[in-house]
Amino acid sequence: MSYYNIYNKYKNLGFDRLSSDVEDRQARQFISLLSPTDEKHLEQMAQMAHDITLRNFGRTIQLYTPLYLSNYCDNQCVYCGFSAKNDIERKRLTLDEVGKEAEFISSTGLKHILILTGESPENSPIGYIKDCVRILRNFFISISIEIYPLTEDEYAELISEGVDGLTIYQETYDEAVYKMMHPAGPKSDYRFRLDAAERGAKAGMRSVNIGVLLGLADWRMEAFFLGLHARYLQDKFHDVEIGVSLPRIRPISSNYVAPRPISDRDMVQMMLALRVYLPRLGITLSTRELPAFRDDLIGLGITRMSAGSTTTVGGRTLKEGGRRAHPQFGILDHRSIGQIKAALERKGYQPVLKDWVRV
Repeated sequence: MSYYNIYNKYKNLGFDRLSSDVEDRQARQFISLLSPTDEKHLEQMAQMAHDITLRNFGRTIQLYTPLYLSNYCDNQCVYCGFSAKNDIERKRLTLDEVGKEAEFISSTGLKHILILTGESPENSPIGYIKDCVRILRNFFISISIEIYPLTEDEYAELISEGVDGLTIYQETYDEAVYKMMHPAGPKSDYRFRLDAAERGAKAGMRSVNIGVLLGLADWRMEAFFLGLHARYLQDKFHDVEIGVSLPRIRPISSNYVAPRPISDRDMVQMMLALRVYLPRLGITLSTRELPAFRDDLIGLGITRMSAGSTTTVGGRTLKEGGRRAHPQFGILDHRSIGQIKAALERKGYQPVLKDWVRV
């Protein structure tokens, strides 16, 4: 059974009907934790999440940073700064520029990196990404990708070059909303994207990270399907580290308004419910959130945070000018890596910049 079969079983139910139609006891507990009723018990949930996180991860937070290789894209996602419809200057880093970005990031001490491209196989082909990875593996011990969905064989190709992690967001599990948000381009294929995480795990990724873009659809239903997806992957691939990200829409254009905005309180409930439901789940919080909010969530379930982020191509070492500096989305935490490390240490947590060695 694929995850799509599980999704299909519940996709037409509203949240209110889930508790009566879901047979699995663990999943019913998850639904209860996400329910409006449990909003009253956030403090109790927070204590449970804190204890579970300490038992499974200790007082550590892994830090990583994104590196944008290209902003060429064939899709027309309505919320994204890299949409093919947007009149921006397109850029792909040369291999020399990749090396300069890598050297700059590595000098900060970070050894985990996430490389990103717009979704354009023609302008950022597998061969180009492999060339970039050959350079990056000289600077980093862990290289993850967040690019267009690939076949299992293509994921295996990148793994053979040194990629060990895959991040891929479904954006929204609601197929009707998905269609509206992705009206044109390869990304409009909902099923091919949904199955990408499983293809990456089958190919041999050490870690697989999934997520939804919060603000596109009802957050409780999104959380439910995200949790089920993560559990499906954990149950099927015992040797793969499964994680989730909880990114909220941070558009570049002030004219774009999220259809279903999610409050800080709702986001906290979602994170706590995921932690209690899946104790071994990695949970990532990005620089899309304000510094104070990120700091407040330390110890309540988060295991991984981005730091020193930029969402522009070559945003650290290229001279910005004209339209080239166009970012994919806005970020709210502009603190340096050193400042984020200090914030973690003040909370009694160890910032982890390197946690394994490539053999």
